[in-house]
Amino acid sequence: MFPIRDDNPSILTPVITAAIVAANVAAWALVQGLGTNPALTHSVCSLGLIPGELLQTVRPGTSVPLGDNVFCVVSHPNWLTPLSSMFLHGGWFHLLGNMWFLWLFGNNVEDSMGHARFAVFYVLCGLAAAAAQVLSNPTSAMPMVGASGAIGGVMGAYIVLYPRVRVHMLVIFGLYVTTVAVPAYFMLGYWFLLQLIGGTASLASEGGGVAFWAHVGGFLAGALLVFVFRDQDLVARHPYSRWRARA
Repeated sequence: MFPIRDDNPSILTPVITAAIVAANVAAWALVQGLGTNPALTHSVCSLGLIPGELLQTVRPGTSVPLGDNVFCVVSHPNWLTPLSSMFLHGGWFHLLGNMWFLWLFGNNVEDSMGHARFAVFYVLCGLAAAAAQVLSNPTSAMPMVGASGAIGGVMGAYIVLYPRVRVHMLVIFGLYVTTVAVPAYFMLGYWFLLQLIGGTASLASEGGGVAFWAHVGGFLAGALLVFVFRDQDLVARHPYSRWRARA
């Protein structure tokens, strides 16, 4: 199942959501060479978040395989990587999937906070996601990149703000393709459950993969921080806020 749209109108022009999407696309093009090497590998290794590097639990100079004849070398801590890693991606599908989720849910969360508050909220969710991933495996030497932790925070805020809004999902069973509409609390709750299951399974794995605990940490941070960053006047203007009945 993949979300394609929601029934939630935008009140404000989502300038910060658009700016974040633009920043991620610009980083992909200008810093990561549109996914080509050596720019991709260099960006992931030097600007991605490596828990063992940040906490100095992995010896500098340790070589970490990323793929066939592709390696990262652990260096000294760079405290900017929790921020820089939020704007980098590992591939085209990684980038496009994250930006779609951000655009789909970010505009209405920005509606509830205003532009400046949403910008701060987004960064804090991303940092919380990074902290959760680091704490889940502090000796990992694998770099983490991607906006999905911060976007998890946006989704956590969305489920608190607009739980009953219908989200239209694309469903594919072999050659059969259809769409279904489900409440946001069902779609986002299901997504969160998958992250918990994946995160629990990843605790027994030493390799890389999906940063499930970053997703979990970001989601929970967003669900809590929304109470601090929401603007009550903006929330009150929205037709589908909280458990308000559909018009």
